[in-house]
Amino acid sequence: MGPLDRPVFYVNTTDPLKNIRIVLCATAHPGNIGAAARAMRTMGITDLALVNPQRYPDPQAVWMAAGATDVLEAARVCVSLGEALSGVALAVACSARRRDVAVPMVDARAAATEAVTIAQQRPVALVFGNETSGLSNDEVGACGLLASIPVNADFSSLNVAAAVQVFCYELRMACGAALLPDRAQELASHEEVEAFYEHLERTITATGFLNPAHPRKLMYRLRRMFARSRLQVEEVNILRGILSSLITPKGPRKGDKSD
Repeated sequence: MGPLDRPVFYVNTTDPLKNIRIVLCATAHPGNIGAAARAMRTMGITDLALVNPQRYPDPQAVWMAAGATDVLEAARVCVSLGEALSGVALAVACSARRRDVAVPMVDARAAATEAVTIAQQRPVALVFGNETSGLSNDEVGACGLLASIPVNADFSSLNVAAAVQVFCYELRMACGAALLPDRAQELASHEEVEAFYEHLERTITATGFLNPAHPRKLMYRLRRMFARSRLQVEEVNILRGILSSLITPKGPRKGDKSD
């Protein structure tokens, strides 16, 4: 490949994950390529480069991708790691083994934080080695950072696609991703909780459970109890419905049998 044939990589300045490239070196099993593509796609990362894969393309890669075929179709097959790293501002070697190389070593979370910071402006690559031998010292030396997943020392073997999944998850979290609560899980606001406490106090006073002349810190204790549960909107509505039914009972529902 000559200088004029070098692939062009575009920079996305609105989504750092679009500037993250996953590089798989000398992958032996095509199923691992497909599984890695699936792991990437679930975290919003789609740039895949393959350095001298032993079997690719292959139907098993498509099968293991489980729908992430767009990642496979856009994947670039490179003849060298240097070609796969073309245009990147940072390359992170992902390996479980400590190396005697002059490359700083951090854990996966710290590497993801640094990678996302740089990916806001420039492409970044995460490099993974062969299933059996991992990355060579020369491949690690070609990177600016060495990152490792803090696995159990007694059993540190991790499938390459599983390692890709962990790193991609950390990258997504470093971008500020979080699960958004649906309406049923939405926490009640301060005003909604205070309205519930007022309703509660009125009700237990009306039923005689609370004596306003001798409250004995009852409301304080009830507030502390409910505060621990972090009331959700739906829960506040249920509790207030129960309180209303104590003062104005609706009677048995149609079809219910009385004792």
